[in-house]
Amino acid sequence: MRVVEKIMDEQKNDNEQVRQVEPAKPAGKLLRMKPFAFIMVLFFTIITTAGLTIFALTFGENKVVEVKVPVERTEFTKLYDAYDLLKLKYYEEFDQELAVNGAINGLLESLGDPYSDYMTVEESEVFNQSLSSSFQGIGAEVQERNGYIMVVSPIKNSPAERAGILPKDLILYVDDESIQGMSVNDAVQLIRGEKGTEVTLTIQREGIEEPFKMTITRDDIPVETVYGTLDDDKIAHIQITSFSYGTYDELTTILSDFESQGMRAIVLDIRQNPGGSLKTAIDISNLFIDEGKNILQVQDGKGDPIVYKAEDGKKYKQPMIVLIDEGSASASEILAGALNESQNVQLLGLTTFGKGTVQEVLSQKDGSTIKLTTGRWLTANGEWINEKGIAPTIEVPYPDYVTLTYVNPSIEFNVGSIDQAVSSAERMLEVLGYSPGTVDNVFDENTSEAVKQFQQQNSLEETGILAGETTFALLDALSAFIKENDPQLLKAKELLKSAQ
Repeated sequence: MRVVEKIMDEQKNDNEQVRQVEPAKPAGKLLRMKPFAFIMVLFFTIITTAGLTIFALTFGENKVVEVKVPVERTEFTKLYDAYDLLKLKYYEEFDQELAVNGAINGLLESLGDPYSDYMTVEESEVFNQSLSSSFQGIGAEVQERNGYIMVVSPIKNSPAERAGILPKDLILYVDDESIQGMSVNDAVQLIRGEKGTEVTLTIQREGIEEPFKMTITRDDIPVETVYGTLDDDKIAHIQITSFSYGTYDELTTILSDFESQGMRAIVLDIRQNPGGSLKTAIDISNLFIDEGKNILQVQDGKGDPIVYKAEDGKKYKQPMIVLIDEGSASASEILAGALNESQNVQLLGLTTFGKGTVQEVLSQKDGSTIKLTTGRWLTANGEWINEKGIAPTIEVPYPDYVTLTYVNPSIEFNVGSIDQAVSSAERMLEVLGYSPGTVDNVFDENTSEAVKQFQQQNSLEETGILAGETTFALLDALSAFIKENDPQLLKAKELLKSAQ
């Protein structure tokens, strides 16, 4: 039956009005597709369209929206938002790696802890050099304190020590560039440099009103950390300048050598020692402390302190005195505290620096490093010495001429010169046995005559003018005098000799 006839018949049966239907036109060829295949094509079409749209909105010239990195930890939402705004709104291109490093630095600086720090790959390499190998620079351990870069101590036999840098000196400028508010790592990068090059530091020293400049020639910083001499009374003077990876082996070598020569007593000198490896400090303490006695305690803030005790092994039982001063910090204080409290060793000198926290160096995947304070250390008896230091049991101060203002060799002083450095030079000449007249800020005829006498005895041109080679020679002569007439070392040897 034709379609039109069938419809008409059905409508008649319903007693409804008959409506004519035109015959359908022949259809074209149809694309036959299974339902599943059709659904999959539709699905991929939608996904592709969405992807192209997002790409256009995100990276196109007139992008409308910034696509953010998914954030699972909500505390970082503000940080991601700030970074997205920076990328979207900042008026010019910026160094994204530098921005991320700055964010990490800011995170650590917010702790208010001068010992927690972020180091880039380059800065990490410099830090590792200071613990394991030689480097070139001036040789001074520094830290940030209240926005200033402060010297903890100069390294023995370094340009900084020879120039007269002292613990607690504040470095205000490096080559006329202010470093106030700068991170320790950034400041160190400016101070260090190739051997033979010069750097000028502007120093603020406690007790001296005006800042002064000193120009220091950079050099190789020695890797040796232990120095020793054995005098005719068989009293060993052993100086440890830092607690590096090789310090323990250096010390045991010297101790073994001196013991074979009949060593009767030990002056262990950790003055001007800024510290270093905690493990090295524990290992060295173990050489002198009886097995089972406390060396130190470490507390991470999450529980009771972990107590480190002396273990069995080779022990040196000779009478001992430890020399300390305000440049003795960190691992030096661990050793001094352990020897005093667990072995009743006398401490002679001045109160130590006062660093009672422990840092852990955490390497990152890209080679950068986070140095993070992970706990506090307590002495063997449980005392926290942070920002207090360890007081000596026998106090022996330095003479006044140890802390004199630096005299800059690049500045010429002659008759008529008036400067604070003149009084320092006059005091140096006086200490060395010359007669510069009244010690004041005025370079007069008496001062000039004393300079001529000094120049004569040191085979220098007798000009009576203090500058260049003459100033260097004066500084070196004073340094040698201080070493030969060290009141703390002499007192320690006197006490040990009388006790024999």
